[in-house]
Amino acid sequence: MSPRARRFATTLGALVASGVLAMSAFAGGASADNTYNTTVPGSITSITLTKTSADMKRIAEYWSPARIKQAQDGTPATPEIKPSGGATTATPAPSGGTGTAATATATTAAASGESKTANATSYYSSSSSSSGSTAPVVRPTLPKKPSSAATAKSPVTVGKVFFRIGDRDFWCSASSVASKSRSLVATAGHCAYDAKQGRNADYWIFIPGYDKGETPYGVYVGHSLNLHESFVGLGDYDYDYAFVNVHDGFVWKPGKSPNTYEMEPVGKLEDNVGGQGLVVKRGIGQAALAFGYPAAPQIDGSRPYDGQKLRWCSGRTTRRPAPTYLMELGIALKCGFTGGASGGPWLVDYNSATGLGYLNGVNSFAWDVDTDRKYDLISSPYFITSTYNVYRWADSQHAS
Repeated sequence: MSPRARRFATTLGALVASGVLAMSAFAGGASADNTYNTTVPGSITSITLTKTSADMKRIAEYWSPARIKQAQDGTPATPEIKPSGGATTATPAPSGGTGTAATATATTAAASGESKTANATSYYSSSSSSSGSTAPVVRPTLPKKPSSAATAKSPVTVGKVFFRIGDRDFWCSASSVASKSRSLVATAGHCAYDAKQGRNADYWIFIPGYDKGETPYGVYVGHSLNLHESFVGLGDYDYDYAFVNVHDGFVWKPGKSPNTYEMEPVGKLEDNVGGQGLVVKRGIGQAALAFGYPAAPQIDGSRPYDGQKLRWCSGRTTRRPAPTYLMELGIALKCGFTGGASGGPWLVDYNSATGLGYLNGVNSFAWDVDTDRKYDLISSPYFITSTYNVYRWADSQHAS
């Protein structure tokens, strides 16, 4: 495995969107603090998507009600392999982003973080950190605002993310995760950054509880994308996760004039839907549920999913390296998910009465193990201390 790449601060170009929308007064989305703490643990790339309230409204305006409806029939994002002379001994099939840049300022905060070891087995054998202390645990949180109760195996924290790639719109799955900012979303790294092109996603929004194009709990514009630099620099899928801090949400309401809409604030993400907990270094053999919105066809052309309803798989995690994706520590779950499920959460200790559990992975890419031209396994990066470091940094990168 190559050493982690070091990336320098980069300013990326702007994409301009236009729309016919009436914008009401909207709290939140003030200018962001672009000063980054370079002593942050681990090696993190943090990308600011919105600097001002005008940036936030520009992205919100782009995702008009009509465009959100259109996007539900769009293309789910798929994982890309970064060009290199690395090993290609495994050939898992992609399940679900590509990504592109627009109005963004990228900064890498690199420090002495956790690195992978040649003896990968040691990662799966203990829930303690390398220093011997107990691995960090983030507790799930219930929503503060009344909402319809989650049905069995259907958490309202899970939804779809939509984002812009060049001149096209793409989407993935994601989930709200508990945090101090009450504004954090967990998804796959390739749903925030295209490792092949070396460009980040833009015009990024999250819709929790997504169901057939409806936005019952609001729309949340991404403020900052936060990833491990080994995914950004190397395309290493052991780090295929991203934590995205979002602005306060809104819903579209009909405007005073025909064919216009206004933004109605709905507050913080976690207040509306709650947040999943987070655990790292739990080992393999964990009973887990994977959630997502699969939509793409199977390899044989059949289409068991349409991406309009939340789906789930359950089973016990197993170890599954994938050298093609530089993945040494990967875990897998028996599941037939297709493209669109990428970024959806893997939850352990799940309580179907509350719709809450502990995030222990995200859908990354799929496998056809028995070569019947249908996916039968889904992979996730194995969450380690570096995952928690990215999570904590992301929590600090909220819009002021």
